[in-house]
Amino acid sequence: MDFLRFLITKKFLRHLGLAAAIAIILLLGTLLWLKIYTHHGKTITVPDLTGLTVEEVEDVSSSRHLRFEVIDSVFSNEMPRGTVIKHNPSGNSRVKKNRKIFLTMNAVNQEMIAMPQLVGLSFRQAKLAMQNAGLIQGTIEYRPDYAKNNVLQQKHNDSVIKEGTEITKGSVIDLVLGMGLSSSTTRIPNLVGTELEEAREIIARYYLNLGAVTYDESFQDAEDSLGAFIWRQYPEFDEFRRLNMGMEMDIWLSLDSTLLPRPDSTLFGDDTEIVDE
Repeated sequence: MDFLRFLITKKFLRHLGLAAAIAIILLLGTLLWLKIYTHHGKTITVPDLTGLTVEEVEDVSSSRHLRFEVIDSVFSNEMPRGTVIKHNPSGNSRVKKNRKIFLTMNAVNQEMIAMPQLVGLSFRQAKLAMQNAGLIQGTIEYRPDYAKNNVLQQKHNDSVIKEGTEITKGSVIDLVLGMGLSSSTTRIPNLVGTELEEAREIIARYYLNLGAVTYDESFQDAEDSLGAFIWRQYPEFDEFRRLNMGMEMDIWLSLDSTLLPRPDSTLFGDDTEIVDE
């Protein structure tokens, strides 16, 4: 009973009213502070910064009370170098004042990578290796070979490119793949007496592949190979024998002219003939 009488006394009601007033003031103050701090109801439209340089972004963002930060750079041929490729938040987004815009820039210099070794890989493995290296698959050429769908050559700008060669990321790599041995056959060319480059052309013309290349003891250094000739081949020339397209021919090179056959030997002509069996 005493407690109930105390609840209706003027002293309690005065203190209760004072506490309620203080609570209301604190609540209103907090809401007002949050409104000021978060700029409630006040937003800014993010401009499209794509294609702008960092200096231009700085001018645009400062005039709109925005901040920016470069977080990444990539290389693209579709945009000018040193300009914004994309940003987050994107253009036309509504943000608060002093919001930070994160930029992805187009690199000034192209990234260089080492060319991976694709020769000997299956086509599927080669595609994965190119993807991981940031390279683009180009054209595909097929050549008769034992290894079907295996990479025989890797090319860039129509030239064979070796493993480890520095190349720009995003370059296009063309592949030469094996198509398996055909049932078609071709005659065996006579390569004896020809130089290496000429032999390569003849072998390709007969739909064959160059196998092992062996230099004898007559060579002193790499420059000697310029005057070298083939003195032996395998399989040996036989005008009545035929090979499956895609098979390899091994050759032996020398500078010793005494290894050449007698002059009455005839060099097989270029009348390539292919017969389906």
